[in-house]
Amino acid sequence: MAMEVTQVLLNAQSIDGNVRKHAEDTLRQFQEQNLPGFLVSLSGELASEDKPVDSRKLAGLILKNALDAKDESRKQELVQRWLSLDPVAKAQVKSCLLQTLSSLALEARSTATQVIAKVAGIELPQKQWPELIGSLLSNIHQVPTHVKQATLETLGYLCEEVSPQVVDQEQVNKILTAVVQGMNASEGNNDVRLAATIALYNALGFAQANFTNDMERDYIMRVVCETTISPEVKIRQAAFECLVSIAAMYYEKLAPYIQDIYNITAKAVRGDEEPVALQAIEFWSTICDEETDILEEYIGDSNGDSEIPCFYFIKQALPALIPLLLETLLKQEEDQDLDEGAWNIAMAGGTCLGLVARTVGDDIVPLVMPFIEENITKPDWRQREAASYAFGSILEGPSPDKLAPLVNHALPFMLSALVKDPNNHVKDTTAWTLGRMFEFLHSSIVGTPIINEGNCQQIITVLLQSMTDVPNVAEKACGALYFLAQGYEDVGPTSPITPFFQDIVQSLLTVTRREDATESRLRTSAYETLNEVVRCSTDETAPLVLQLVSVIMMELHKCLEAQNLSSDEREKRSELIGLLCGCMQVIIQKLGSSEGTKYVFLQCSDQIMGLFFRVFAFRNATAHEEAMLAIGALAYAIGPDFAKYMPEFYKFLDMDLQNFEEYQVCAVTVGVVGDICRALEDKILPYCDGIMTQLLKNLSSDNLHRSVKPPLFSCIGDIALAIGDNFNKYLMYAMNTLQLAAEMYAHTSGFDDEMTEYINSLRNGILEAYSGIFQGFKNSSKSQLLIPYAPHILQFLDSIYMEKDMDEVVMKTAIGVLGDLADTLGSNAGSLIQQSLSSRDFLNECLTSEDHLIKESAEWAKLAITRAISV
Repeated sequence: MAMEVTQVLLNAQSIDGNVRKHAEDTLRQFQEQNLPGFLVSLSGELASEDKPVDSRKLAGLILKNALDAKDESRKQELVQRWLSLDPVAKAQVKSCLLQTLSSLALEARSTATQVIAKVAGIELPQKQWPELIGSLLSNIHQVPTHVKQATLETLGYLCEEVSPQVVDQEQVNKILTAVVQGMNASEGNNDVRLAATIALYNALGFAQANFTNDMERDYIMRVVCETTISPEVKIRQAAFECLVSIAAMYYEKLAPYIQDIYNITAKAVRGDEEPVALQAIEFWSTICDEETDILEEYIGDSNGDSEIPCFYFIKQALPALIPLLLETLLKQEEDQDLDEGAWNIAMAGGTCLGLVARTVGDDIVPLVMPFIEENITKPDWRQREAASYAFGSILEGPSPDKLAPLVNHALPFMLSALVKDPNNHVKDTTAWTLGRMFEFLHSSIVGTPIINEGNCQQIITVLLQSMTDVPNVAEKACGALYFLAQGYEDVGPTSPITPFFQDIVQSLLTVTRREDATESRLRTSAYETLNEVVRCSTDETAPLVLQLVSVIMMELHKCLEAQNLSSDEREKRSELIGLLCGCMQVIIQKLGSSEGTKYVFLQCSDQIMGLFFRVFAFRNATAHEEAMLAIGALAYAIGPDFAKYMPEFYKFLDMDLQNFEEYQVCAVTVGVVGDICRALEDKILPYCDGIMTQLLKNLSSDNLHRSVKPPLFSCIGDIALAIGDNFNKYLMYAMNTLQLAAEMYAHTSGFDDEMTEYINSLRNGILEAYSGIFQGFKNSSKSQLLIPYAPHILQFLDSIYMEKDMDEVVMKTAIGVLGDLADTLGSNAGSLIQQSLSSRDFLNECLTSEDHLIKESAEWAKLAITRAISV
């Protein structure tokens, strides 16, 4: 087989489908029958200089895929498979990989660097392959530059694969020394310098100790700054990427270097090639993010203290930084508005300007206003567009008091420009800026309203006219109307836009039917705006919203009926079905919230459900999600009478609960089960066997995306609450599952913030399940069945209280569970609660909480516990 492997690998890349399939089958068989031999054979192929580059490259790729996968559970399988492989075979593979780093073929070397890092990612955490880093470092001193380049590339990938804890500090020091030396200007080879600079970028997370040492940090910073002026553009770009990363990781160490960095970045922004200039701007955007986070933490922390001090780099740099960023706004590209993924210097500069405004607030306004006033009426479209973009960028951050007079003054001009400016770029940006004005400054909170009876009609007329413009301008006009409507949410029985409601709805429906509505997200934006206009409407316009029901139903019917579509048309249809179901959901929620309209629109609920059932025949995740959410809203509006749809609906519910592939559909469906429980209460009983079986199966599965697990737990509580003590038949299974999960998620020590946040969401789900079960059994003769589970639940509450890392949501649910336990079990819980390690401390902490919801729950829990103890 080893003899043939070269030919088989070449055949697997053949343009002849039959030859290719036969080769793929042969490789699969070889792998299944003799995995060690297969991997050794591939690594031998990769290392052989006399083999064709194409077969070597594919051999390396198959090796890499044998060690790693995107799917987490598959990845763990591959890791275990490698670890249990015959040690002799593993040693052979690793030896061939290291040998390949000296290959003259770039593709073979490059593939080997990635495979070595994958093996290191598996073995180093297990304390295996301890000699790897040493042997890589010894390569650095070799004469051939291609070996040096490949080795540095390997070190970079290795730092990406393993966590800093795995490599001891002595080895980290050696890696950093080798990498920084490779970056030095004295290194004559550009490939080596580039590989070293990219390796440093990946290794920065390992350099914490080195960044606390002044001398070592100075050396690293000097080399990085020198590398930003390398003659080679890719090296300059990689060096600036290092600076961006340093800004994010080591902000508090930057003070001695910030002036030099400003000079370097300003030079790059003004004169370097775009990829380099973009990274130079990104440096300042990152500083903004860091300072905003520090200042938010400072304000949010009751001691007025944050872990890292704020050095106010942005505030100090303002006089130089703002002119630099304003210059970038004039470097627009001709067609940037038509390309959704466009990113250029002008857009990066505007984004950074917006971040600066959020960081420094009012201080930015006097520095930007002269630029706007000078350029807004210039004959060159670039100057007009830049002025409008600058204005829109600074509207979030400064105080409304500072901005409102300026916006009031500019509004008539902006409205006129939106209709009359001859340039599409200018109109696009003007509509975006109007949207930002309405988003941040138009709401009942602001003292001087920017929209009043005098200009409301003009604003709406201009926006509706602009919605007939080219797609990218019309899309931004829809966005501005969205925020206009949102600002009038909760204004009381009458809204200033009520007189225009019919015109607005009609215009938006017209936009959705435009031939070019699929360009620039126009149709999506029009439906999102229609939904917001309906959601924020008042009772006065309810009859008009009622008329909309039949319009949207008709559109959905037409969409479902369409025949003989191309694959592109089918995709657009699925998207449209999703948008129409989403629109129906908002209408159902609006009309269902008042008795008068609910009665009228429920007359057509049979037809609505009929349409939703037809949507499930389409295999499209978004359409399923949106139809599910709309059905959840309908169930909530209809209440117990929704039971008549359950025999038909249950099969779709069951199907989507099993949809692990499109896990968002599964998550939404779990939420809808909760809606239906609240609507049907014990009328859901006939379907509970199937639903509970599937929920428990989902919870025990390793193949379901982790984000679905927290709502699955909560859903068990919804069912228990709906069916009361009938839950008895599932009690043992549910409680066992909850108990196992509670033990697993009681502790978070050693996890990062993201994982702690996820564990808190799981804890909250588990607690909501307990809460639903206890409330469901309240006042039932069967409540005694819960007594054996109480000690474990109290132990779980003790554990998470002791960990001191609960968020507010978990805290509220946890204190609620303590109250539910006392409330349902009465005297049977009293003594257990008194014996509990921390119940009293936890209760007192919640009673003095600044969060009024936690305090409210705690006061109720205190009453329940007092009753239970006094019985």
